[in-house]
Amino acid sequence: MAICSARTASLKCRPRAQFPVGCGIALQANQPTDSPIVDHSNQQDRAAALGHGAVEVISPAELTEKLKLGRPLRIKHGADPTAPDLHLGHTIPLKKLRDFQRDGHTVIFLVGDFTAMIGDPTGRSETRKPLSRDEITANAETYRSQAFKILDPERTEVRFNSEWMDGLGVRRLIELAANISVARLLERDDFEKRLAEQEPLFLHELLYPLIQGYDSVALEADIEIGGTDQKFNMLVGRELQRAFKQSPQVVMTMPLMEGLDGERKMSKSLGNYVGITEKPDDMFGKLMKVSDPLMVRYYQLLTEASAEEIAAVKSGAVHPMEAKKRLATMIVEEYHSAEAARVARGHFESKFQRREVPANAPVYRIAEDIWICELMKQLEFAASNGEARRLVSQGAVRVDGETVSDVNFRFVPGQHKVLEVGKRRVARIEP
Repeated sequence: MAICSARTASLKCRPRAQFPVGCGIALQANQPTDSPIVDHSNQQDRAAALGHGAVEVISPAELTEKLKLGRPLRIKHGADPTAPDLHLGHTIPLKKLRDFQRDGHTVIFLVGDFTAMIGDPTGRSETRKPLSRDEITANAETYRSQAFKILDPERTEVRFNSEWMDGLGVRRLIELAANISVARLLERDDFEKRLAEQEPLFLHELLYPLIQGYDSVALEADIEIGGTDQKFNMLVGRELQRAFKQSPQVVMTMPLMEGLDGERKMSKSLGNYVGITEKPDDMFGKLMKVSDPLMVRYYQLLTEASAEEIAAVKSGAVHPMEAKKRLATMIVEEYHSAEAARVARGHFESKFQRREVPANAPVYRIAEDIWICELMKQLEFAASNGEARRLVSQGAVRVDGETVSDVNFRFVPGQHKVLEVGKRRVARIEP
């Protein structure tokens, strides 16, 4: 692992070529130890394989040409340390970085400690509160250790953009800004929306894409990988690299993953996340709460399940409860261990599917599937369909230990076995 920053002066970093004379800014990036590239006679096929799972590659032809260079490519991925932990959404681009590492390329995991003090405005309808230096430093340290749950430390440079931004100065920042027009910056969707809604847009926020783009110049990145919400910023990097007479980086956008609510992007600030360092029991329990449609997407984005297995989950050939347990088991196993996953599954089944159902719970028999609200009314668990709807919306209704969030849910005897409403109303249902 190469860690190069002002805070790690004891580690030697070999300088790369400086920027062109007269550009007004002279910085140096680091060259990792060269390693052999996997020999692929058809680089176009290899480019297609490396781009698998990406939403967009700009452009496939450029990626092919870069692979033909015959040297380790420099693959950049940036993360602002705005929260102390990485979550499952972060792992999607990290796994794509790992694909490149397996082909012998070098990953640059860029900790945006400088840009975190600005606050990334991406997807925001209001100004993001900047973090203090102490908060950033603490978060950055955990990011670095957590990233290596996925990345190979031996093929990873960990960098901090404060290395070049702290000493840039106002004069050089103005020279840098001369390469991008205000009109170009205002093309960002979230900036346009805020202006249209007469929400304030501050000058320091306009600098964010400029600085993120300049990171690619400082690192001489060949490829940048990020979420679809970072496309604009990464394209700015291409423009700045051209201005500095560098070959523009290939931009690869990866899908954003919905959080546990199934609606908004996974985010710790929204509380809809699963952290990769959470305890196995907590991780397993959270994953068991996802909806059936979201479960399929999690299979696609987070696991290496085969197309056949995912198709079986999607079609319902595998019972949703069993499919969800399988999903949770695979993810806990990946970030902890097989034993931890086994124990977490046992704990979930013991707590939510067996122990919470009293042995003397009444048993009811129904012949065919029934609307959940009607069933609750017939069992006198709710006085009316209206009350039943409210209980569902409040998250007070569970079937086989899983919270029901859809008021149109239908209870299928034989497939579903236990209905719980609140803490005291429990019934076993048999066909």
